[in-house]
Amino acid sequence: MDAALGLAGRGVGSTFPNPAVGCVIVKDGAVVGRGFTQPGGRPHAETEALAQAGDNARGATAYVTLEPCSHHGLTPPCAESLINAGINRCVVAMEDTDTRVQGRGLELMRTAGIDVDLGIRRHEAEELNAGFLTRIRHGRPLVTLKVATTLDGRIATKSGQSKWVTGEAARRAGHMLRVRHDAILVGSGTAVLDNPRLDVRLAGLEKHSPVRVVMDGRLRLPLTHYLVARAKECQTILMTFGDNDPARLDAYKEAGVDVVILHKDEYGYISPAAALRELGERGITRLLIEGGAHIIGSLLKANLVDRIVWFRAAKIIGGDGVAASVGFGLEQLELAPKFHLTCVSKLGDDIMETYRRDF
Repeated sequence: MDAALGLAGRGVGSTFPNPAVGCVIVKDGAVVGRGFTQPGGRPHAETEALAQAGDNARGATAYVTLEPCSHHGLTPPCAESLINAGINRCVVAMEDTDTRVQGRGLELMRTAGIDVDLGIRRHEAEELNAGFLTRIRHGRPLVTLKVATTLDGRIATKSGQSKWVTGEAARRAGHMLRVRHDAILVGSGTAVLDNPRLDVRLAGLEKHSPVRVVMDGRLRLPLTHYLVARAKECQTILMTFGDNDPARLDAYKEAGVDVVILHKDEYGYISPAAALRELGERGITRLLIEGGAHIIGSLLKANLVDRIVWFRAAKIIGGDGVAASVGFGLEQLELAPKFHLTCVSKLGDDIMETYRRDF
């Protein structure tokens, strides 16, 4: 099962809207087939492993990180494929909470006479597919907040200079975060000031760049911006309001930008909850937030942040620098969102801290 989980991890960030699944087929003590969910969500892990195993699958044991699907879609149900291949035993890490499956795959195999064991490495499998589970349960992607600050919590100097707060090793780790997320979101302020590419610039991983999302209610993003100019090469979603200039909205669309119209909240801004619901409906399971401070503050205030990856540089800017989060407005300490520290890593002179929140 550990090997199957390792295989599943290869697909994280590239399989949405499907989960990332790994499958290992073992016969007479030897691995005869292995597979993981391919980019775009298919072929499924079981299909890949069975194709590799061939006739050796008969009488073998399959280790799968998620309950094999039981519904007919673009591909036949994996539960039926395992049955038809002659698998004797299936070890499954966790049940699929998708209502189209939800135990039916397990029941199909048991009815066919296959021995089914459930729950081996359940926790690890749930963590691996936390994004898929969040979308199924809450209708939105898992939200990871990525922040790079100085020791005193500043993301830029008072003049706005932010390149580079952290060192090269931390920036490489930041790009690996992008690899493992379906989409990356920034506000219009960050997009205009930093002119980010929001892609992956690690050798061999360039094709793993996430979907790019910009929240821009006032259409501040220039039509000449990198994200607009390259929209036909990498999917770019612009979230804005319907009362903007129709001609300008059409110009973004002609450039290849996917324009999404959302309603204003009570304060006249884009509702973060509405934005996340929209992304969930589009199949996004894992969303990385890279700023700016107003976006971060609004998500934290709405209790919509599930994970935080905080890069802390061994520098101090001072109180007149740009804060990582603004607009929170908390008056009582007990109202502050609470997170659990799960990991600390040293990257050169920088520290990477990972936090998670249990709702």
